[in-house]
Amino acid sequence: MKQFRDRTAVITGAASGIGLELAKRAAAEGMQLVLADIEYARLEEAAASLGLPAARLLLQKTDVSRESEIAALAEAAFARFGNVHLLCNNAGVGLTRVTWEHSTADWEWVLGVNLWSVIHGIGHFLPKMLAQGDEGHIVNTSSVAGLLSTPGMAAYNVSKHGVVTLSETLYGELAAAKAKVGVSVLCPAWVPTGIHQSARNRPDRFGSAAPAAGLSAAYEERMGQAVKSGRLTATDMASAVFDAIGEGRFYVIPHRKINNAIQLRMDDILNQRNPTPLG
Repeated sequence: MKQFRDRTAVITGAASGIGLELAKRAAAEGMQLVLADIEYARLEEAAASLGLPAARLLLQKTDVSRESEIAALAEAAFARFGNVHLLCNNAGVGLTRVTWEHSTADWEWVLGVNLWSVIHGIGHFLPKMLAQGDEGHIVNTSSVAGLLSTPGMAAYNVSKHGVVTLSETLYGELAAAKAKVGVSVLCPAWVPTGIHQSARNRPDRFGSAAPAAGLSAAYEERMGQAVKSGRLTATDMASAVFDAIGEGRFYVIPHRKINNAIQLRMDDILNQRNPTPLG
């Protein structure tokens, strides 16, 4: 996808972090924006910072863990702007616990937001994007946690590995179909966003996570510090995404220093070694 001006972008998790920076970059490229987030007040504040006229902007409060709300987002986007050219399945949450301390509700929440929202986003947007007959692109936000298996992040890791393999599968299918719609997967490492404070957006139906203690508390503290210490910013992530879209590149891994860890995991697999501990 080479042209952005006067085309439409849909971005989930757009009220803050990487989603907001994607919105800023899309606005700078002259796109019309459909912005979705569960935090509607923050979404309104974020939208106000873009300086776009109301005619080029649609805000939608969306709990992406519910398929019905993803379907409503798609319906609203196509009704308002006619076509959608860029879909950023970006919303995400994090939870740090040792695997055996994840409750069923923890799994349902994390997978609902991080993986099922991507599944439903593709299901409700892609057929219409293909029917347009115009070029387009889908960006699915995963993580280096979709390429590695860091302790203390079981639900998060599973969700992000799922996004990677879903995106890889979709890439092959779109290529086989000779479609004009491309796909990329974004796999950041540590970026200073609010993802380590995801509990603020946990819907009531999932209840609250049990307080972290012992090893889980140690992992939680470590992850929080790692997120806050990230040297590449959400703005850097947005720049990397738009570069990849323009180049038609699938893998977007801005933190290149993580390559050694990825290579080590691949070597473990190919040589049938036990996994090398991370961190």
